[in-house]
Amino acid sequence: MKKKVLAAALCLALAAGLAAGCAGTEETNQTAGADSGEKELIPVTLNEVAHSIFYAPQYVAIEEGYFEEEGIDLTLVNGFGADKVMTAVLSGEADIGFMGSESSIYTWQEGANDVIVNFAQLTQRAGNFLVSREEITDFTWDDIRGKYVLGGRKGGMPEMVFEYILKQNGIDPETDLEINQSIDFGSTAAAFSGGQGDFTVEFEPGATALEQEKDGYVVASLGVDSGYVPYTAYSAKESYIEENPEIIQGFTNALQKGMDYVQSHTPEEIAKVISPQFEETDLTTITTIVKRYYEQDTWKENLIFEESSFDLLQDILESAGELEKRAPYSSLVTTEFAEKAAVGK
Repeated sequence: MKKKVLAAALCLALAAGLAAGCAGTEETNQTAGADSGEKELIPVTLNEVAHSIFYAPQYVAIEEGYFEEEGIDLTLVNGFGADKVMTAVLSGEADIGFMGSESSIYTWQEGANDVIVNFAQLTQRAGNFLVSREEITDFTWDDIRGKYVLGGRKGGMPEMVFEYILKQNGIDPETDLEINQSIDFGSTAAAFSGGQGDFTVEFEPGATALEQEKDGYVVASLGVDSGYVPYTAYSAKESYIEENPEIIQGFTNALQKGMDYVQSHTPEEIAKVISPQFEETDLTTITTIVKRYYEQDTWKENLIFEESSFDLLQDILESAGELEKRAPYSSLVTTEFAEKAAVGK
């Protein structure tokens, strides 16, 4: 009998020891997880005006994991136009919008209570090109007089920069040529390929695709001929920025790492990194497009949206008749986050 009791006691002791060991192991694992510095990523939704190689630094930041390094779980949505991006930001469907900064000025003009503030500028050149149906050697802007051009949406940056260049070259957009502004963004290349227009204003990959199909020839870069223009920037509602400064800073830090990468790598290297973002486009074509943007100094070294750039943007809006009154730089732009990101390079 004593043997049976002793055996039972030993079994209970062994079971208790095993249970304590398991509990200790679980506790150790939990402690180790806490000590490892791992933290849950914060979800952020970014709505972009278009999915284009023009925005290569952003896709470098995504593919290289820079957003995760900054604690952000990024969801990227293609808004297919600045008006739709702005709607998503205003409604709260998107946390951050990526578009032309003219949209924030329009919203301010309309009296928005929660203004849209630009906190990082990505591109400093226009990203579109003038494509001719016929090959033209030694093109000058006078060659466009009397022609039919597929342009962009009225009040959008592509169209306003195009008209700004025309005026700089003594050409009246109203009387010296015909501009079709009725075709949806992203559909002009197909319309041109189908026979509409003598010229078309195209982003990439539309411009290169038209050349590859022998349907058109790139004769001018609007980015080169318009000079340094604050073409696209990141913005959010003022309330979101005030409530989430750590998110905005981390987001900007990740972008700055992407900017640093494109400044220190070749077009071939950049193209290879961003290629998963453009699976429908072959690597050779991606490289050609990246090189075209690279050589015209498209991307800034930092993300600071300077006041002189904001003034130039408003000059372009005034020239296009889209500005009721000039907006205050201090109300619609903050450089705090971009400056900190640049210092951390």
